[in-house]
Amino acid sequence: MRYVRDMRGYGANPPDPQWPGGANVCVQFVVNYEEGGENNILHGDAASEAFLSEVVGAAPWPGKRHWNMESIYEYGARAGFWRLHRMFTEANVPVTVYGVATALARSPDQLAAMQQADWEIASHGLKWIDYRDHEEAVERADLLEAVRLHTEVVGERPKGLYLGRTSVYSVRLAAAEGGFDWISDTYDDELPYWLDHDGHGNAIPPQLVIPYTLDANDMRFATAQGFNSGDQFFAYLKDSFDTLYREGAVGRPRMMSIGLHCRLVGRPGRAEALRRFVEYVQSHDKVWIARRQDIAQHWRETHPYQPQALRPSRMGRDEFVQRFGGIFEHSPWVAERAFEFELGPAHDSAGGLHNALCRAFRSGTEAERLGVLTAHPNLAGKLAQAKRLTEESTKEQASAGLDALTDAERQKFTELNTAYVQKFGFPFIIAVRDNDKASILRAFETRIANSRDQEFGTACKQVERIAWYRLHDLLPS
Repeated sequence: MRYVRDMRGYGANPPDPQWPGGANVCVQFVVNYEEGGENNILHGDAASEAFLSEVVGAAPWPGKRHWNMESIYEYGARAGFWRLHRMFTEANVPVTVYGVATALARSPDQLAAMQQADWEIASHGLKWIDYRDHEEAVERADLLEAVRLHTEVVGERPKGLYLGRTSVYSVRLAAAEGGFDWISDTYDDELPYWLDHDGHGNAIPPQLVIPYTLDANDMRFATAQGFNSGDQFFAYLKDSFDTLYREGAVGRPRMMSIGLHCRLVGRPGRAEALRRFVEYVQSHDKVWIARRQDIAQHWRETHPYQPQALRPSRMGRDEFVQRFGGIFEHSPWVAERAFEFELGPAHDSAGGLHNALCRAFRSGTEAERLGVLTAHPNLAGKLAQAKRLTEESTKEQASAGLDALTDAERQKFTELNTAYVQKFGFPFIIAVRDNDKASILRAFETRIANSRDQEFGTACKQVERIAWYRLHDLLPS
């Protein structure tokens, strides 16, 4: 069983994006240009549009034109766009446009204005429709036609893509198309990352993903739970920016995306809030305002794709057991059982795989776990002297100086080992990398006084700790 979703991402320690100028935060403004590409029977669709307009809770009109809905979208093209265009050009703010191909084809003046302003024009699909129920082949055909039409209308192919109303196929189809420098149909992070096709095979090249947002987005003016006024929009954007700016100042820079729609924030009562936010951002010195193509270029140069050598969740059974069967000393059954779990990208790290192996170990019978304990060698015992330890055990014992004992120290360890095994029936086990000779001896003398049940539990935890160290030698943290 394999779980394709990635619930880990960068984990607790994401990379430093090294934004230009040492910026604390990268801010990115997106203008979604959808007007003229929405659902409409004039466009060959089955019903009218019902999404993201002033008519909250609107429903599609099958087989009919919705005059009010159409005119709301037309406002975005006729008035809202130009208000946003003036605002951003006067403030000298770079913009990325998510342009629906058919909408751009129906708006040549707006397209020319975008190009004159040096706005990036990315693809927003062929039409502004919902692909959740489309067959994969139909969606692929629409994607290819979106690229063709975009190239014809704009004069160059789109290098970025955000479809928006996606299916389960959308991201994979975009990566497989092979011509996009970046895609943004995810909301799962605050930094770009490389998606290596989620295990779908090497035929799909690694894809750079620049996550997008639905919270710092004017779409919430058109949802049941959302912004009722420009003040609420401004406050939310400001709070988001302040948090990211502060985190960046202490060494964790991130990216903030702001999603905009001409027919929504282009209205006067909302545009003022956006203008105030733009001025607020520009009042800070450690900010990089960029287009998505600029972010993609920076990421490629600063954090190029680097394949991970070991991917436990993508291994076959034999390779998995061969690689990890010795993590729990001479006990491949632990790896064999862990392989059967619902492994996924979250288990391709040292911590993630450690959790899976420990689950398998903990679910074993007491006799099976005892077998793991007895598989461990005595500390500084006869096997160590005869150099017959596993490579891992040899390194571990050497790290605490147990390979260089005085005669008196060796005699002490021998006496303790004998007494301990006679009492408990398994050797004394401790994660030596957490200790030195002195602390190991203290633990030895303390733990030998435990009851058998106490010491069995303690020894099992130490086995897990040893496994943690061994995995960190093999996999990223």
